[in-house]
Amino acid sequence: MPRTRLDRPRRRPGRRASAVAASLLAVSLLAGCGGTAAPSATPADDTIALLLPDAKTARYETFDRPLFEARVAELGDYEVLYANADQDAAKQQQQAESALTAGAGVLVLDPVDANAAVSIVSSANAKGVPVISYDRLVAGGDLAYYISFDNEKVGVLQATAFVEGVGDGDDGRGILMVNGSPTDSNAALFKEGAHSVIDDSGLRVLAEYDTPGWNPEKAQEWVSGQIAQHGDAIAGVYAANDATAGGAIAALRVANVDPLPIVTGQDAELSAIQRLLTGDQYMTVYKAIRPQAELAAEVAVKLLHGEQVTAPLEIEGTPATLLDPVAVTVDDIMDTVVADGFWTVDDICTPAYADACEAAGIG
Repeated sequence: MPRTRLDRPRRRPGRRASAVAASLLAVSLLAGCGGTAAPSATPADDTIALLLPDAKTARYETFDRPLFEARVAELGDYEVLYANADQDAAKQQQQAESALTAGAGVLVLDPVDANAAVSIVSSANAKGVPVISYDRLVAGGDLAYYISFDNEKVGVLQATAFVEGVGDGDDGRGILMVNGSPTDSNAALFKEGAHSVIDDSGLRVLAEYDTPGWNPEKAQEWVSGQIAQHGDAIAGVYAANDATAGGAIAALRVANVDPLPIVTGQDAELSAIQRLLTGDQYMTVYKAIRPQAELAAEVAVKLLHGEQVTAPLEIEGTPATLLDPVAVTVDDIMDTVVADGFWTVDDICTPAYADACEAAGIG
């Protein structure tokens, strides 16, 4: 069939492989005996759709997409139909329908809205097209695989570092909690993990906010209002990811809060790593996206050929792999994101951060 493009796909030429290489995590993807491709409206045997949720979170365009596409290219001559939903669940539904119409044989779906995405899974199921739930778990439907991180542990890591940085709250001050999007299934797990630590810490939660669409501008607006209300009573800001942390820090800067309170984050975005160096942000959480994206690519190719896959876990009846997140402070940069090649010293230590890098022993 003719090649089809969705949004801004990248054609990756490569040699068709007869078998898929083992994943970096040594997760066994076992070929089933006598497996056959599921009947459908003739899905292509060389086309995979990658549907990501937004561009505000830097990781998706910077890491997930190119790493996934590169691994698919290594595995053979496959077409990747790519689309980014820009945090719009209705747009993602349309993108999924377009991919299915174009003949995608597998959907790799990171849902904008975990509940709304059930209809995408149902549409794919009706056509015999398997769906991999990527990074965020879709709330229903017959999923073929789920690959993510231990998201409750992310919240525990954030809150543990946060409580250590803020102290026991004996000075009477309290904290703000800037949580993730209410439509993101992972955000609920981050919050649950964080509360499991914060609620037993003695810290007083002044106010809490679920940030629509993980929007940093919304986070900034909300934190600005809380500064006006609570002022010097704010000892720290728990922010669920680096984008919302950036919004919170911007609000604190505009309000001339000095010194800045403790602020957490997640995703080890370059701007966040640089904020660790300057002291604007206290910590982030590093998630090794390469093994996540590459394993998703490997599973997708297996499923494309009707082969059976296995996983170390089963979550809600779905084979699943959960990777380990890692807490990062300024003292851990070299041993985590630099050691893994996630960011290089040159990436981090631009002229504006040269002195901070030297002070932190990075170079």
